[in-house]
Amino acid sequence: MTATPASERDPALQLLDGFVGTWSLEASFPGDPPVTMGGGRSVFEWMDGGQFLIQRTDIPDPDAPNSLAVIGLDPAADAYVQHYFDARGVARLYAMTFGQGVWTLTREAADFSPFDFRQRFTGSFSADGDSIRGAWELAEPGSGWSHDFDLSYTRVG
Repeated sequence: MTATPASERDPALQLLDGFVGTWSLEASFPGDPPVTMGGGRSVFEWMDGGQFLIQRTDIPDPDAPNSLAVIGLDPAADAYVQHYFDARGVARLYAMTFGQGVWTLTREAADFSPFDFRQRFTGSFSADGDSIRGAWELAEPGSGWSHDFDLSYTRVG
C-alpha cells in the first residue's frame, strides 16, 4: 500500500499545514493569586499519508496531563474533528474549525467520557503564524460559558 501524496490531500487538510512544527506552551489560570504554568511543549506533524494531523503535548507539571490528539476531516460536516487522549485515561471528541487564523475546539455532546460539562477553546494565530493566543471555557450543566484558563502557543521549531 502506498501513501497518499500531500498534493492529493483534501484542500481543507492543507489549510492545517500552519500548525506543523514544535511549539512551547504557557497556561495562565485565574485565581488569587493567578497561576502561570510554562515549559510545556506541543508538536504537530502529519501522519504518513497526510490525512491526519497528530498533536503530541508534554507538560512538565504533574497536575497537567500529557496528551495526544488526532485531527482529521469530519465527513458529516464542513469542518474537522479532533480525537483527544491524555495520560489520565480521558478520551474526548471535539468539533474543530479553522479559518482566517482562528482555531476552535468545541465539546457539546456526550463522547467517550462522562459528559458533565461543555468545553470550548478559541485561539487566534498571530499575523506571522508563530504564536497562538487562546482561552478555554467551560459550561457546567444549567450554566453559561465561563473562562477556564488562557493557553498560548509560541513556535520554536
